[in-house]
Amino acid sequence: MIATLRRRLRAAAGMSDRGWAQVIARGILGLIFFMAGWYKCTELGALRHAERFFVAAYADTFLPAWSLWLTGTLVPWVELVAGALLLLGWRRRAALLALGGVLLLVTFGHLLAEPLYAFNAHVIPRAALLLFLLSLPDEDRLALEARS
Repeated sequence: MIATLRRRLRAAAGMSDRGWAQVIARGILGLIFFMAGWYKCTELGALRHAERFFVAAYADTFLPAWSLWLTGTLVPWVELVAGALLLLGWRRRAALLALGGVLLLVTFGHLLAEPLYAFNAHVIPRAALLLFLLSLPDEDRLALEARS
């Protein structure tokens, strides 16, 4: 464990600016989703989250109630787990794709409720960080899955 940490720190010392940008973006995005998921799973509760933000909010739409309960209950757990994976730097691609799915779902929901919804405060910043992390060659040497 200590030897692995030493290798990571040596690798970080020579990391490029792009690598540091990826570490910072991964940390920010990971914290945003992990903390949101933590709140929704522990403080609010996943079922209450589903009822409040999915079932009640979209009951008058064409979406079946079971799909609202399912997605509303799963989203907090996806945010929590994928956010934690990003913070650790493990299974980053899978975590980013899962969070991309959450952002697509949120975008669909907001547009269904309000076709001219303003995304600049919520979806766009998260999507920008996510797309940044997915699109660049991997130079993040602090991630658990990084090649030393």
